[in-house]
Amino acid sequence: MIRKCNESDFEAIYSIINDAASAYNGVIPQDRWHEPYMSKEDLRTEIGNGVQFWGYEDENELVGVIGHQPVLAVTLIRHAYVKTALQNYGIGSKLLTFLLNKTAGPILIGTWATATWAIAFYQKHGFKLVTDQQKNILLQKYWSIPMRQIETSVVLSNAAGFQIIA
Repeated sequence: MIRKCNESDFEAIYSIINDAASAYNGVIPQDRWHEPYMSKEDLRTEIGNGVQFWGYEDENELVGVIGHQPVLAVTLIRHAYVKTALQNYGIGSKLLTFLLNKTAGPILIGTWATATWAIAFYQKHGFKLVTDQQKNILLQKYWSIPMRQIETSVVLSNAAGFQIIA
């Protein structure tokens, strides 16, 4: 079952993100990795900045989450994670498909350039990598991330011929 998450889900969201993000350790640039990957303070900031989480429940337990954040004329997919033990069972696909069906207009996803499994997952669902030039513009316009993260990330879009409006 997919449902909107609320404040009572905070600890579960935090746990799922940090469990699944352990896959980044040793893959993303070492200067971008920290433990935990996302602090509770950072998660609260993300939620406070408008990231709405949806969760996949299995036997009354939250096992996967995906966030979306409307920013200007696009929607950002933020923090899509499934518990490590339950990955590759279609939970991430169900969450992404749910948001795709719920969202009108262009959707953008930012991820680490070295997270090849994440890029392949989004491409399997019809997303395409934007050019490096577009990526730099988009990450600066729609995300609040450090320049080092911009340098080491990619952006995918579901909108064919996505046009950047300055």
